[in-house]
Amino acid sequence: GATHAEHDGFRHPFGPTGESLGYMLYGEQTVYFAGDTDIFPEMDSLADKPIDMALLPIWGWGPTLGEGHLDPLRAAEALQLIEPSAVIPMHWGTFAPLWLHWSQPRYLTHPPHMFKEYARDFAPEVDVRIIQPGSLVELVH
Repeated sequence: GATHAEHDGFRHPFGPTGESLGYMLYGEQTVYFAGDTDIFPEMDSLADKPIDMALLPIWGWGPTLGEGHLDPLRAAEALQLIEPSAVIPMHWGTFAPLWLHWSQPRYLTHPPHMFKEYARDFAPEVDVRIIQPGSLVELVH
């Protein structure tokens, strides 16, 4: 089912405005897909059973972040609310202005590693799985 997401739904500069949301998927395992969001207090009550895997955004588009986005530190803090067994950082290193690919390659590669370091401090029991965009991961229960 759909869940809340704390994010401005306006697509700059001339795009439409739409509601932002995440998804909770229930099956043999429970998966939380956060969508594009910032931390919000209700993250601690998203699911009616333990979350096996969370997919959390850890960056945004471009070299800086505005409101409504999780950076690596805030995403690690969100783990304390969500309490998943495992997490995959997402929403990083795939879209950037062409010139950033050459001038700031660290911005395109470093966020998941920063997130993993922060997660060790905030939620050491959570298994952080860094995968390359487009890769597959198997959920094991």
